[in-house]
Amino acid sequence: MADAASPRLRPVEAFPAVVDGREVICLRDPAGLTEAVLTVPGPVIAILALLDGTRSIRDVQAEIMRAHGTLVPSAQLEGLVETLDRHLFLEGPRCEAERARQAAAFHERRTRPAVHAGQAYAGDADSLATQLDACFAPPEGPGPVGAAGPPRLRGLIAPHIDFPRGGPAYAWAYKAVAEACDADCFIVFGTAHAGLDGHPFAATAKPYDTPFGPLPVDGEVLEAIRRRAPGDLFGAELAHRAEHSIEFQAVCLRYLFRTRDDVRIVPVLASFVHECLARGREPASEPAVAGVLDAVRETMAAVPRRYCLVAGADLAHVGPRFGDPEPVSRARLARVEAEDRALLSLVTSVDTGGFFASVAADGDSRRTCGLSPIYAMLATLPAGRGRLLRYGQWPDPQGTVTFASVAFEEEEVPGR
Repeated sequence: MADAASPRLRPVEAFPAVVDGREVICLRDPAGLTEAVLTVPGPVIAILALLDGTRSIRDVQAEIMRAHGTLVPSAQLEGLVETLDRHLFLEGPRCEAERARQAAAFHERRTRPAVHAGQAYAGDADSLATQLDACFAPPEGPGPVGAAGPPRLRGLIAPHIDFPRGGPAYAWAYKAVAEACDADCFIVFGTAHAGLDGHPFAATAKPYDTPFGPLPVDGEVLEAIRRRAPGDLFGAELAHRAEHSIEFQAVCLRYLFRTRDDVRIVPVLASFVHECLARGREPASEPAVAGVLDAVRETMAAVPRRYCLVAGADLAHVGPRFGDPEPVSRARLARVEAEDRALLSLVTSVDTGGFFASVAADGDSRRTCGLSPIYAMLATLPAGRGRLLRYGQWPDPQGTVTFASVAFEEEEVPGR
């Protein structure tokens, strides 16, 4: 049971929905500790906001009375707290025990399992190949992969939205890899949607399972980065367990290179830009962030590989599902696209400082969830400029997500 004296709600996603004709708020755990989705009436949000570990149930009752003039019975509040605790939405012994159980199970596994197979994408190799093949089909897709050209591609931004909604954007990104990249080591930075408990980065040495087979980790490169990096690069490793942002890149890479056995990844989740925004500090001035990025650059210079950097990153998240008061109109979609493209112009210019300054200037008003992996990729990119391959929107009025595919290539040197 959670601490009944002062219950504390874990970080959860809350979004509006209509269930059986009723408008409700759905609660979901972005960290994946529980798969439960709870539905509560809209007014309960005011109660949940008070469950911060500093108030007793009686304190919550009194504040609701002062703010809304409504007396919520103690038994009702206690029932809500018990339900939240039973489904692992509250910090406390029950949550800690489940977290420890899952951590032990994760660390005992030889590979990082394909958690989202059979849900976000097809769970068997043949069906998944068919699903991904379809993403290349025009007019939305780029067409089939062509003959390989000069291997100039050194970096990539690809979405991490699911394949049914963002499949063509994945195809544009990975077609560029197939045609202009000879890398055998892909350093993949992924968004850590639930944060990393104060760590800016979290790596794992576990191969990523996919329906096409596991994608191995380059242990030598990862160990070289770990030795050079400050702090504990594996301190928040458990975040890899349910996070999809790297899993979807692993699926695409394994699909693309099914006949190659020399391709390796270095999977690194990132969560630091929003934290830097909150502190009013640039990432480059944070030793814990800059030290890891330095370690990646130094390792790429010291350990011989054909490298490609990948950021698994979506862009804007707008609409009631993400906290906005109004549904997303067509006019708002147009404004979001213009603002996204302005930000992407800084990305393609590899203007790392300008990228962060632009986000800081508007307080990340569009809730760009790929900020950290994009920043990390730009800061470690050895050479080249970016080229926007595809911009996309999933225009749900209740919750629009935008995304892009960007290829970073070395500049062609005449006569070389």
